[in-house]
Amino acid sequence: MSYTGHVTVGGRPDVRELPGLTVTKVAVGPYDNNAYILRCAATGDQLLVDAANEASRLLELLGDRPLSRVVTTHRHQDHWMALAEVVQATGAPVVAHPHDAEPLPVPVAEPVEDGATVRVGRAELEVIHLRGHTPGSIALLYQGEGAGDRAHLFTGDSLFPGGVGNTWGDRGLFEQLMRDVQERVFDRLPDTTWFYPGHGEDSTLGRERPSIPEWRKRGW
Repeated sequence: MSYTGHVTVGGRPDVRELPGLTVTKVAVGPYDNNAYILRCAATGDQLLVDAANEASRLLELLGDRPLSRVVTTHRHQDHWMALAEVVQATGAPVVAHPHDAEPLPVPVAEPVEDGATVRVGRAELEVIHLRGHTPGSIALLYQGEGAGDRAHLFTGDSLFPGGVGNTWGDRGLFEQLMRDVQERVFDRLPDTTWFYPGHGEDSTLGRERPSIPEWRKRGW
């Protein structure tokens, strides 16, 4: 079956085969968070994006293959409730932006800034810092060899179908997040870019781009 990105808590994960990388998307409760396991096709090494919850399920999906690192997209607790248990079981180092490192339950072994590279096997992911939802929110960009003009972006809670992440009515934070998402994502990447958010369904930049003026007008 082809990948849709539609997953539900307690349901089956959805798996997508990309050039050089396999993406496994799973939903965990109680806040319907998405967690993503990225596996290098060449080496079998794995990377986990957001150890949100249900550690036993995440560890089962990881199986016997090595876990190279766990990336935490931002500081909010619903994105790291399984982090300590996963790290204890695997020994994997934690990757996060320094601005969001302090609230995490385990030390950040690999702090990253905008433009940094995170590796999983032979695959490379670029860190994009998107300020506003939290000071240290990051997205991960994959543009693997053979992927053509279809980039793949893991956005945490900074970008969703229908708008940017929550900024709790703070106009300054909203403007900051809109500016970063516009300049660092929409102005740079093609409409075919597929993005994978921290909750809910996936989308593409092309599908969302026409709605940007509406997002700015409504202020959230």
